Amino acid sequence: IGVAAAYGVALELARDPGPDALERACESLCAARPTAVNLFGAVDRVRAAVQTAASDPAGAALSEARAIEAQEEAASAAIAVHGAEVLSGAGRILTHCNTGALAAPGRGTALAVIAELADRGSLQKAIATESRPLLQGARLTVYELARLGIAHELVVDSAAPGLIAAGAVDAVIVGCDRVAANGDVANKVGTYGLALAAHAAGIPFVVAGPTSTIDPATPTGADIAIEERDGEEVRSAAGRALTLPGTPTRNPAFDVTPAALVSALVTELGVMRPPMISV
Repeated sequence: IGVAAAYGVALELARDPGPDALERACESLCAARPTAVNLFGAVDRVRAAVQTAASDPAGAALSEARAIEAQEEAASAAIAVHGAEVLSGAGRILTHCNTGALAAPGRGTALAVIAELADRGSLQKAIATESRPLLQGARLTVYELARLGIAHELVVDSAAPGLIAAGAVDAVIVGCDRVAANGDVANKVGTYGLALAAHAAGIPFVVAGPTSTIDPATPTGADIAIEERDGEEVRSAAGRALTLPGTPTRNPAFDVTPAALVSALVTELGVMRPPMISV
């Protein structure tokens, strides 16, 4: 999402290279996803590149966006290798939401680890949650797994903890939208419940993400803004009503998993394990 935001600024400046357009684009993009810290980081990098450029602000923005993309692609490749080493003994791996090439540069984050394990021949199957309410797991992750030729199955979100408890899952791996300085992790809503289930079952709960998702300025997960989305996402699916019109809803897009429940945080620089130290 940070890379997309960087290119978004570049596209706007190609249309209007003025300083007012730069600020409008930066503010609009940052407001789109308040939980994702790498969006803010990418936008700040492009803004700084434009402001220090002697000329051609659109060209400076595009050059910086391309640099960010290249760095994130390299991070994806490194995360895949580090994560595969952490989960080398896990044959059945459950993942949540979408963390593949449709979500991040390269092969993604958590899904890149799964793909690397499949390449090495140690993966038995990937288990994808549907990831309500927008079904990123069912619509995107399953598509990516099928395209990669990786054995997989899809489960409803509410079935995942029971499968973990029953011994049908060897490890859980997820991505992250923001990691606080103490190691608390904000990710797709439902992640916290999976972490609790993995902890109770004694299996690894691994978080994969580039260092651009680590936010030293956010002390703990309690300080992370959780985006609340339109209740219509809960009341309907694929344009079809699921309940009575106007039913009151709660629709947080993310939740926070305490660092104590995280077995390992995999970044392009290596692996962090608990007890988490402030970053």
